Amino acid sequence: MGESAAESVLGSWNLEVGVVFALLVSAFVYLRGWRSVSRLAPARFPAWRAACFLGGLLAVFVAVCSPLDAFASWLLSVHMVQHLLLTMVAPPLVLLGAPFLPVLSGLPRRLGRGLAPFLNEPALKKAGAFFVHPLVAAPLFMASNLFWHLPYFYEFALGSRGWHQVEHLSFLGTALLFWWPVVQPWPSRPVWPRWAMVPYLLAVDLQNTALSGFFTFYGKVLYPSYAAAPRITWLSPEADQTAAGAIMWVPGSMAFLIPAAVIAVKCLTGSQVRPSQVAKPRRPLPATPRRPFDLLRVPVLGAFFRWKYFRTSMQILLFGLAVLVVLDGLFGPQVAGMNLAGVLPWMHWRGLTVLALLVAGNLFCMACPFTFARDLGRKILPASFRWPRALRSKWPAVVLLAVFFWAYEFFGLWATPWWTAWIIIGYFAAAVLVDGFFKGAAFCKHICPIGQFHFVSSLASPLEVRVREPSVCASCRTHDCLRGNATQRGCELHLFQPAKSGNMDCTFCLDCLKACPTDNVGIMAVPPGGDLLNAGRRSGVGDFAQRPDIAALVLVFTFAALANAAGMAGPVVELGQRLRGVWGGAAGVFGSALFFVFVLLVPLGAAWVCSRLGAAFSGISESWRRIAGGFGVLLAPLGFSMWAAHFLFHFLHGLFAPWPVLQRAASDAGLSSTPPDWSSMPGVIADTTGLGILLLNAGCLYSLWLLWKKSCTAAPVRPAGIFMPWAFLVLLVYAFGVWLVFQPMEMRGLL
Repeated sequence: MGESAAESVLGSWNLEVGVVFALLVSAFVYLRGWRSVSRLAPARFPAWRAACFLGGLLAVFVAVCSPLDAFASWLLSVHMVQHLLLTMVAPPLVLLGAPFLPVLSGLPRRLGRGLAPFLNEPALKKAGAFFVHPLVAAPLFMASNLFWHLPYFYEFALGSRGWHQVEHLSFLGTALLFWWPVVQPWPSRPVWPRWAMVPYLLAVDLQNTALSGFFTFYGKVLYPSYAAAPRITWLSPEADQTAAGAIMWVPGSMAFLIPAAVIAVKCLTGSQVRPSQVAKPRRPLPATPRRPFDLLRVPVLGAFFRWKYFRTSMQILLFGLAVLVVLDGLFGPQVAGMNLAGVLPWMHWRGLTVLALLVAGNLFCMACPFTFARDLGRKILPASFRWPRALRSKWPAVVLLAVFFWAYEFFGLWATPWWTAWIIIGYFAAAVLVDGFFKGAAFCKHICPIGQFHFVSSLASPLEVRVREPSVCASCRTHDCLRGNATQRGCELHLFQPAKSGNMDCTFCLDCLKACPTDNVGIMAVPPGGDLLNAGRRSGVGDFAQRPDIAALVLVFTFAALANAAGMAGPVVELGQRLRGVWGGAAGVFGSALFFVFVLLVPLGAAWVCSRLGAAFSGISESWRRIAGGFGVLLAPLGFSMWAAHFLFHFLHGLFAPWPVLQRAASDAGLSSTPPDWSSMPGVIADTTGLGILLLNAGCLYSLWLLWKKSCTAAPVRPAGIFMPWAFLVLLVYAFGVWLVFQPMEMRGLL
């Protein structure tokens, strides 16, 4: 049987003379030209460019001439591999070879001279610039991808050898146009700024995700040819279609997301200029330092943030809103979808804070109404005691965060406005009492579960409160940003700005900015998550490798995202109903125990296993606690992406939900006679699956990239040994998150 299978594979090579001849001639011409141009410009045409070009030709050969082409008519999954080679592998590799000049130089001299005037024709150049423009190339690529996957045209191409070749040429041609602005092969000039390639790639990945998700979860065979084809593997037609969707989904999305992540990091770190774009100057030029983006220097908006009463005004606004939510929660109708306490805290506040964390940073803690009440309470209470040393870590916050999410789920806090109102009241009381008796903002730093949630989330934010010029701080002797002065208090969380790195424990209060006598503090653009790779101590936080409590907080934060979303997923809700029907009240006890096992024991145990395996595989002598501390925090982007996908799902589905609730509240208070229009509750977006997958893809890839960079530093000899266990954990969490995104979700907070 094995010999028969081997013979079938070997006999399925389709060495079409035309294709093989074209590929061989292309390789010969390119190498002939590359040899000459690499001697003249070795920096512009290194050996790796030739390897990329030949690799692209090899990918075309494998896609068209190997057994993939023969088996593509029997297995959709094989056909999908063929398509990925033609759209995601071959085109970028060919373009990375910068083929224009090597091919032109490799042609016979007379032919090259004859083509030169033709290629320099302005009309031809305009036509080429038109087709590789991002606004043209991307729609052509997406249209080709969608068109040939429609059942009618797919079956038509599958039944005709000639049209099948046209399909492949369409994939390859439009993919070359699509990847051109991303790769920018010399001597082409970019039409858009480099950073614009990030949304360019992400936008096309949305279509890829939607199409692959449709293949994966449709459940019925789309193409009759595969249902009638002989089964040459154990896969059924349905399973084959699911496998094809997974192949299109994961490798396909990575082909978009990896270059998007690389470009984003290079743009944020200022290293996006390629050597091929810069000519060596004849004489040294004075260096002009690149000034990073500073939110406080943006006209109008920066002045608003710098306003003395900006934070207080935002706190008063949210404090008044919190009072309205509490009053409606206590005295309004006890139906979550009709009450401010059921709609605003659990749907819109969470969605808006996630959006703020994505685009700016920890803006909610900046405008926190609880600290406003705390400051009022301090006018009476002494705030003179020091927080107990045994509790000066994140371990209490780890437990409190897990308890908070457990109570939310198992007491149905989202469905009980009365309980929501009392939770808000309890939060105000805790903030006033803890910070009223203890100094140093102990409530924010060690207690508040919401604050810990935002601290971890802001690790992946693009902005950070930091000093503008370290040299200015070096000459400072007063350190007002930390100690304060006669008119302004310093940082209550003991974050010394010159030694501060990252957003952990930073509430964006801007007290350091107001106290700084030299105006040397800004809200600066930083690579999201870049601080997670920095080894060494940070003011007020220390070294992540020596803080397993922070790593535990990140891991619990990540797994709680899965648990919280799973509690609303259709299959999990149905399972819970069945268990309650069989076990009665015992099902709640079992569910609570399972929740804490999943949210606390599983992530902490996984960190222990990954650290032990990583040390064993890489051969390093580092303790497992230091490995867990340094590597565990790197899951923050993945965890945040899961929370963002979940919260934005509810936010966008119920975007207009507060309006009829406000109408109802105003009517109850006698302020309006307009009856509420409950039909306006649904949001403007019906399906957020693509957005959720996009966020998960970005979070997964960014965590994997951070893990690899950390592995190369922690174990330079065998980085893969320490990387693989943690990467496996990330992929497991990612796979569970993807499954959750595709499940029907319980629409909490809506009628």
